[in-house]
Amino acid sequence: MEILVISGLSGAGKSCAASCLEDIGYYTVDNMPAAIIPKFAEFSAESDGRYDRVALVNDIRGGVDSFQELLEVIDRLREGGTVCRLLYLEADTQSIIKRYKETRRRHPLMESGATIEDAVKRETELLRPLRERADFVIDTTQLSAAKLRGELYRLFAEKGQQSRMSINVVSFGYKYGVPLEADLVFDVRFMPNPYYVPELRYQTGMNDDVYNYVFSFPQTKEFLSKLEQMLAFLLPLYQEEGKAVLVVAVGCTGGRHRSVSIARAVTEYLNKLGYAAYENHRDITRG
Repeated sequence: MEILVISGLSGAGKSCAASCLEDIGYYTVDNMPAAIIPKFAEFSAESDGRYDRVALVNDIRGGVDSFQELLEVIDRLREGGTVCRLLYLEADTQSIIKRYKETRRRHPLMESGATIEDAVKRETELLRPLRERADFVIDTTQLSAAKLRGELYRLFAEKGQQSRMSINVVSFGYKYGVPLEADLVFDVRFMPNPYYVPELRYQTGMNDDVYNYVFSFPQTKEFLSKLEQMLAFLLPLYQEEGKAVLVVAVGCTGGRHRSVSIARAVTEYLNKLGYAAYENHRDITRG
């Protein structure tokens, strides 16, 4: 089994790192006392592979005297044959001060009359032994959450594993509002509307007759071609930025005919490209 201990300065991104490592496949535990780690390692080793990769977040909340004990535990685990590595996250003082001001949280080492800067400098000194023993040190000063995610995938993803972006293709009706979670929105109300064809009115874009009607027009085919080209260009860039979920919304008037047909076609295209794409027809049963 493998244990990855995540430590570092408060405000440097440990929570973000833990979330990303969970996506990679680690079982994450926040602020586990060092004294409990050996027992937890024994339990994990007997879990039939369920806890083969574990990430443990350890920080100043465990007390200023806990770090030496943590290093001793890491040494004992390694001597016993457990792969145990230490990831240390840091950032410059001004960046951490800015992050604390934005979140309006209190630094755990702030005492009465002290400043955040005083607390950061004190924590830096207290954690120096951990930093010196770390297997990996990441400075997050200039890293967005997405960039940090990419770096963690580079370091800890298993061979052949990539940051896999999930794409949710949503059809909707403008009369019911644009999906709030949408990243990209495409309006297909310019297309001829099957609603005005009596035999198609009460069917949906999931029906092949409606689908074929929508795609019987040159402008629909040209639109889909250009949309596919745009997505083929954009999606690798979103994935490179570390985006986990992308919502592509396609809207028509009622959300039952044109948008459903286009969403079907887009989902099929994205799956052929190798993306994990799923279609969701929000308003198909309305109207």
